[in-house]
Amino acid sequence: MKLLRPVLLNLVTWSIVLLIAFPLLWMIVTSVKPQTELFRIPPTWLPETITFEHYWRLLSETPFLRYFRNSVVLATTTTLFVVFLGTIGAYSLVRFTYRGRDTLALLVLFTYLLPSVVLIIPLYLMMVSLGLSNTLFSLILAHTTFALPYALWLLRSFMEGIPEDLENAALVDGASRLGAFRDVIFPQLLPGIISTALFTFILSWNEYLYALVLVNSDSVAPLTTGVMSMLISAFNIEWSLLMAASVMMSLPLIVVFAFLQSYLTSGFGAGGVKG
Repeated sequence: MKLLRPVLLNLVTWSIVLLIAFPLLWMIVTSVKPQTELFRIPPTWLPETITFEHYWRLLSETPFLRYFRNSVVLATTTTLFVVFLGTIGAYSLVRFTYRGRDTLALLVLFTYLLPSVVLIIPLYLMMVSLGLSNTLFSLILAHTTFALPYALWLLRSFMEGIPEDLENAALVDGASRLGAFRDVIFPQLLPGIISTALFTFILSWNEYLYALVLVNSDSVAPLTTGVMSMLISAFNIEWSLLMAASVMMSLPLIVVFAFLQSYLTSGFGAGGVKG
């Protein structure tokens, strides 16, 4: 019975993994199938002939690369804004005492609980009045509004776990407030910053509703709206190109997560005081 239990546990675990990974695997397989195999009945689980024609058409005959560039700029800039503002905001909420601090923290949490659809019309009117409508910067501001509250609360919890005595010791030794933050707080806060950056990047990369409402120009459209308008016309979907585009859209998220995973696992549980 003791030998059977780990075998059953592994079997159940791998079954769940395969069930979750199957759509991604099918997407990859479909993207390299020839056009003649896409609608074959019964379907072919593995392509009889592997072709990269769909990727070549996607990169050479469509504006996919422009949409890709817009999404990279959008997600990266939003992440930088959110991480910077979230870090200094969390530091303020944890390290400084002032009137209304707890109320401000609760208001930030309440803002995060609001559905994003509630803010679309006010944000759209605001962007029009500021002359920022139909620009990539309007999307950066919009994405920052719904990612920043969560980032503040996440970084606040990490900040509260850093012993204040370490910072006080650095200040006593003659370090400035900025120097103490750079040399003491930042290394301890790095796992939280990376977690926040990863969450924000994925959220901004995958966001669809704000991009659909705030941006109408094809030149500044991100991948989420650009690919749909590019490949779907008159209810005719080019499945081969759509699968190739989906694979290309997923690659940056996989690469970013794989690169940051080592930093996440190495930083979790690292305490400020060694016993």
